[in-house]
Amino acid sequence: MKNIGNRIIIFVILIGGLLGCEKNFDELNTNTVDPTSESIDPVFLLNNAIVGLSFPSGTNIYYDEAIVQQIVTPNSGFVAGANYNQDNRNNTGNQWDAYYENVIKHTSDVIFQLNTEESDRTNLLQMARILEAYAFMVLTDEYGEIPYFEAGKGLSEQVVLPNYDPQEQIYPDLITELTEARDALSAAAPAENGEAMYAGDLDQWRKLANSLLVRIGMRLSNVDATLAQQTVQSGFDGGVMESNDDNFVVRHDTNFTNPYSPTFNGTEANNFYLTDVFVDYLYGNNDPRLASLAIRYVGAASGPDQVVGISSKDPDDQIGMPMGYDNSTIGTVVANEGLASFYDFTQLDRFTYGAQSSPMFLCTYAQTQLLLAEAAVNGWVSGDAAEYYENGIRGHMEQVAAYGESVAIAGTDIDTYIAANPLDMANAVEEINTQYWVASFLNGPELFANFRRSGYPDLAPNPYPAQDITGDFINRLTYPPDEIAVNQENLQEAVSRMGPDNLDTKVWWDVD
Repeated sequence: MKNIGNRIIIFVILIGGLLGCEKNFDELNTNTVDPTSESIDPVFLLNNAIVGLSFPSGTNIYYDEAIVQQIVTPNSGFVAGANYNQDNRNNTGNQWDAYYENVIKHTSDVIFQLNTEESDRTNLLQMARILEAYAFMVLTDEYGEIPYFEAGKGLSEQVVLPNYDPQEQIYPDLITELTEARDALSAAAPAENGEAMYAGDLDQWRKLANSLLVRIGMRLSNVDATLAQQTVQSGFDGGVMESNDDNFVVRHDTNFTNPYSPTFNGTEANNFYLTDVFVDYLYGNNDPRLASLAIRYVGAASGPDQVVGISSKDPDDQIGMPMGYDNSTIGTVVANEGLASFYDFTQLDRFTYGAQSSPMFLCTYAQTQLLLAEAAVNGWVSGDAAEYYENGIRGHMEQVAAYGESVAIAGTDIDTYIAANPLDMANAVEEINTQYWVASFLNGPELFANFRRSGYPDLAPNPYPAQDITGDFINRLTYPPDEIAVNQENLQEAVSRMGPDNLDTKVWWDVD
């Protein structure tokens, strides 16, 4: 009996304990340590998006830069891409993964949190909309149809398999987003000095939105001239970037490193070279940017031979690597040029332009001025096309000082170049867009997009014999394998509208 009584007492105690636990169940089972997007100040989410804007090497060096023939490698395997006109999906999808995971996720969470009547953080909301519009523009220009209207809705609407949207529907909405966000920025709303791009400077955010509108408008030049002109004028009238101080640039340090650096200074340090097309253009025009960005390890017979003692930045010593060769056939060129090996070709000065702390320029004063030069030629904006052209060249030459004092270009050299290279109105569009090609160096998505849009510079097709394309150039990048595996139904619907998921299919605005 005693044992039975003890068991009853224990049972009652256990029941009481369980009821007590149930009474405070929510409190006891809430993790107060692990942060969620709702518990984090959204300015930190925005800053994560800003850091995430830097371009990954796999897409932008192996593809974009090689397509426009500025940087190339003769090697195959992991680094194969546009050097062979090859569909290497280990790399084509890097931009997709980077932006959806590191930018769209964070901007969408900020917008979800702040787009309420209760929130007074209007300015942070508009900043997120501007960043998101930029990121979506990069994505749709690289891939064509993408998840847009349902993208980033995992938190707000539990959409895990978003639909794809046609580019002709995405572009008008990007214009709406940028215009509304620009106009809603208000000095009456709380300052957002903690954001990492412009430290809360609303004028600079407006200039960014307007400069992006100019870029979007010019992108539409060949497919909808009326909308293109209206969009460019809206951006121009609203006030665009006025100097390099307004540049849209991700600044890196030892904590947030430039993602190009592991390619240029890591295991692939000896494998990427400036092309002969790029080097010869700069050299033939006595462009001081060649001495700034190029370096050659004269007589290097191997990667380890590329040491400072034999390096030269003298423009007369630079020899760019031609397109169309692999690491077995490049030997013929090496012999014809009298070089020690392919390691003897000209490289990017990777210790400055490719450093961990080097900046990543996304949209610049120089680019905007050059686009305005073309818009002025079209009669879409007021002002002198030749002056915009000069401003764009000068702006980029001054911009390179951000990579380090050792590569800064002297003001007298800039003046000399500009005086010797005025805009020829008879060839204005070609000259403007060829300068845009130089001024967008290392901005892979913009290089690739403007080359397709303008057709300049006038490049010969990459002659590499084994190709995954049927035309002269790669026209878009292919979707990543993970997306194919997970979101197949929606992807196939996009393909049925857009065309095959290959390197040949053109994006909507690429009509020439």
